Amino acid sequence: MEFFNKISGDKAIWAIVALLALFSFLPVYSASSNLVYVVGNGTGTTLSFLFKHGLLLALGFGIIYGVHKIPTHFFKGLSLIAMPIVLLLLVYTLAQGTTIGGANASRWIRLPLVGFTFQTSNLAAVVLMAYVARYLTKIKDKTIGFKESILPLWLPVFLVLILILPANFSTAAIIFFMVMVLCFLGGYPIKYLLGIIGSGILTLTLFILVAKAAPDLFPNRVNTWQNRIENFANDEDSDADYQIEKAKIAIATGGIIGKGAGKSIQKNFLPQSSSDFIFAIIVEEYGLVGGMVLVFFYLLLLFRIVVVANGNTTIFGKLLVVGVGLPIVFQAFINMAVAVELFPVTGQTLPLISSGGTSTWMTCLAIGIILSASNKETIEESSSAEIDDTNPLEVLSGQL
Repeated sequence: MEFFNKISGDKAIWAIVALLALFSFLPVYSASSNLVYVVGNGTGTTLSFLFKHGLLLALGFGIIYGVHKIPTHFFKGLSLIAMPIVLLLLVYTLAQGTTIGGANASRWIRLPLVGFTFQTSNLAAVVLMAYVARYLTKIKDKTIGFKESILPLWLPVFLVLILILPANFSTAAIIFFMVMVLCFLGGYPIKYLLGIIGSGILTLTLFILVAKAAPDLFPNRVNTWQNRIENFANDEDSDADYQIEKAKIAIATGGIIGKGAGKSIQKNFLPQSSSDFIFAIIVEEYGLVGGMVLVFFYLLLLFRIVVVANGNTTIFGKLLVVGVGLPIVFQAFINMAVAVELFPVTGQTLPLISSGGTSTWMTCLAIGIILSASNKETIEESSSAEIDDTNPLEVLSGQL
């Protein structure tokens, strides 16, 4: 009970995150029988993978607890300091030139001593959202020309995206979309945003042309994107549709109430049964009811994020909560949409459910920031640090 007295912030978010994390042990343990052979080459036990998942979640909740005690306005300065560090990490990650199955997979760096892999793009996404929120707060009530915002705003955004794009298109697309949403809510001129969107499309087109002309620069990555889109658009089954077909079989055989915990059959055939396609395993074992309950909790999390954003008294707090909170729910629904073939395969995990360290830790970092913004003590301190004469609802609804 003493621990519960020490935590602050939105109790509903604490409860939702805790319930999702506790539930994750069931599908991860079930899918770990496949991981023993896919990852461990037949060595190790299912309990070892479950223990690793528990350790990652424990470290994640440690991140939440530590971050939620930080006054919200501190993240302004932290984002400014972290931005060059993130850019260096992205450059280092991309320069490694890692390939998996002949395709560019320069997404991870291995942390020394502990042996965990770290996906730098996840950290970059959180830092960039805080950085953009800081800039938009700084220019509020000012008339800013496009040229004035190129260096302080769009150059860092462009650098982050261009360093993530070659190895992880889906993450780069989500970040770009969220930056556009954040700028729109923050009152950045719409005519300039339309120009940025056009520039983004042009840059992506040039990247694809360069990658096609010089395939050695980005081994098979553009071909991977192209194949995934073509397979999604093509109604005929092929070898490339193997994972999505197994996922659909899992969902179809789950029925209304599912086969029961640990009784999935398709987990033995889905290589990414514990991460990218874990939702399919959940529906197979817990049925449509289990899947809908999971959807409900993510929608409830979205609702609480909006409540926290609306309740914060500072412009920066509002934008920060929206910037780091919406991608969590957005990523969750992309993962589910892929499993039911409503979206091409993206490689996005199910937040707080899928196994994997970096995604869990960065989700926990974002949750900690949201809880900081919902903490009455940090709100009061941040309010005194930021003189805000703007209507509290202006940023979230004034542009609609």
